[in-house]
Amino acid sequence: MADHLIAIGALVLVFTVATFTSVHMGVLALVAAFVVGSAVAGQSADDVFGGFPGDLFVVLVGVTFLFAIAKNNGTIEWLVHAATRAVGGRIALIPWVMFLITATLTAVGAVVPAAVGVIAPIGMSFCTRYKISPMLMGLLVINGASAGGFSPASVFGSITNGVVERNGLPGSAVLLFAMSFLFNTALSVVAYFLFGGRHLIGRRSTDLGAAPADEPGRPLPHEGGGSATATIAPATPTVALRLDRSRTLTLLGLLGMVAGALFLDFNVGLMALTVVVMLTLVDPEAAKGAVDRCAWSTVLLVCGVVTFVGVMERMGTIDWLGESVAKIDSPLAGALLICLIGALVSAFASTTGILGALIPLAVPFLMDGQVSAVGLIIALAVSSSVVDSSPLSTSGALVAANAPEEMRPQVFAALMKWGMSMALIAPLATWALFVVPGQG
Repeated sequence: MADHLIAIGALVLVFTVATFTSVHMGVLALVAAFVVGSAVAGQSADDVFGGFPGDLFVVLVGVTFLFAIAKNNGTIEWLVHAATRAVGGRIALIPWVMFLITATLTAVGAVVPAAVGVIAPIGMSFCTRYKISPMLMGLLVINGASAGGFSPASVFGSITNGVVERNGLPGSAVLLFAMSFLFNTALSVVAYFLFGGRHLIGRRSTDLGAAPADEPGRPLPHEGGGSATATIAPATPTVALRLDRSRTLTLLGLLGMVAGALFLDFNVGLMALTVVVMLTLVDPEAAKGAVDRCAWSTVLLVCGVVTFVGVMERMGTIDWLGESVAKIDSPLAGALLICLIGALVSAFASTTGILGALIPLAVPFLMDGQVSAVGLIIALAVSSSVVDSSPLSTSGALVAANAPEEMRPQVFAALMKWGMSMALIAPLATWALFVVPGQG
């Protein structure tokens, strides 16, 4: 039992130190895997590396590499321009356009902070231009990222489905994506009317076209807390872009990757790399610098946390924890506790890290069949992602940083209230919707 408590304490320490310092969570997790594995569990370096998720590494690198090329060759700008023109001057629809674009980006493989980082500056520029509440725009961008974040081709979806598959749990990738999308859409409807969307209905503009340039670059927080040296690059005004050969092939490649993951069960990472090779051969210029723009920070974070969880699994800590939760008299209470932990920790730390750590902890609890595994996994995934609106999380911080300067303190405070309320409301709502009906 002492060894298990040490391992759990180390995991908590990893999340705590990464949240309140600039030390990268993935590096901390790898160090914790080495220290706990060798000093406490007597594991060799080969044993520790045995838990490194090579398949997940390929998925993360492949999809972020492809997303970087899509940004380089103008495909992302083309999508934004086409979507904003499609609303035909209806100001009330602009926040929903931002929601759908962000959801599309994450659904086809963009990491959530990257998608929010691209769309938030554009969306916030519309706030000043058309008198839209920054909270309304910011929440629809964040919720859009979460809505698309659990598609089979996405980073969140790949992590969750991969953990479920490796642990032999029943799961449904399509149901996870559908329920997450519907929950975030419903949440966005509430936010839309709560933060002034009703006053936008009926308003039109004849000058709706390209998004104006946003402000100069600002510090970009990294996933583990603190701030990184990278900045949000100044955006240039979106101009009318034609759908050339490179962009057409990129769109077809993205659609093919999603279709292959949904209907043919192809490996998302290998498909993404296949599209990357084809696009590089067709348009070598678009691939320049794309490798450097891969989400290496996220790759290191996820792989580090999953490697440490692998050490805990070989120690028997995961089984011990799950059995402890299973001993709670009410299985429903245990399920709610797991969702609350996921939401509260994710509000201050990285959602990608939480998903890789908490689902394995719930495995023994789910094995007894008293609670629906599919329902709890959906509840845990949604609860851990919708709290990204907290300004202490990367997505919330990006929205606050891109809000109009004079409103930044108010937006930060409002996001804090919203994010903390979601940490309590989302677990209860998802538990009631997805876990309670499936109780065995």
